[in-house]
Amino acid sequence: MSIDHQTHSVAGDASSLLLTVPFWFGLILYIWAAVRFSHLHKVWPIYRSVLWTAGIACALIAVAGPLAEKAHTDFTAHMAGHLLLGMLAPLLMVVAAPITLLLRTIPVRQARLLTRLLKSRPTRFLTDPVTASILNVGGLWILYTTSLYTLMHESQLFHFLIHVHVFLAGYLFTASIMYIDPVSHRRSFLYRTIVLVFTLAGHGILSKYLYVHPPAGVPAVQAEAGSMLMYYGGDAIDLVLIVVFCFQWYKAARPRTALA
Repeated sequence: MSIDHQTHSVAGDASSLLLTVPFWFGLILYIWAAVRFSHLHKVWPIYRSVLWTAGIACALIAVAGPLAEKAHTDFTAHMAGHLLLGMLAPLLMVVAAPITLLLRTIPVRQARLLTRLLKSRPTRFLTDPVTASILNVGGLWILYTTSLYTLMHESQLFHFLIHVHVFLAGYLFTASIMYIDPVSHRRSFLYRTIVLVFTLAGHGILSKYLYVHPPAGVPAVQAEAGSMLMYYGGDAIDLVLIVVFCFQWYKAARPRTALA
């Protein structure tokens, strides 16, 4: 028996509306920064602005609108939202280099404060690939193997907090593997590769586990479809991450030709 529509109404519109606010703010802030950068320096790369906008769009689709509505009663739709919010949106937004853009557009005093924050011990801890991986995949295991999945559909607070966690954990993990923006500590490519392999394995094993042991209230048919979407959809997004990561490794390892 699936989670009923009355339960959805409890966790519904207010939480979804609130979730859209930071993404709309992020879109406006990024566009403002890109325009300001273009006035102060050269034109900010258009493809980065497009990627940021696409990432914001993926996040908004996941938290509000028809897919988000259906996700309350359909596990497959919920899993589609997870892929958009926790994997695809973070990937697109990380490649858009928002921190680099912000540092180059805000006043020097604020830029120094932001740099100090990025170098702080808590930030260094959270952005370590191991920590980010545990927050990302570990959080999903807790969500789907405990009563938290049911609570998410019964409480506006849990609905909001879980969606925030899914996005932030996905963003932190992606940023900790692909160094697009400046980082305060650089882990080796080998270190990040090992973490990435274990993270992908943890995500894949969870999807197979959910195929057989779905969360309470999720029908078997939805569990099977949602788990397959999680497995194959996650692999497709991870493939893009792997390609970008390997390209970065190739560039870093490529011998530099001597100047004539």
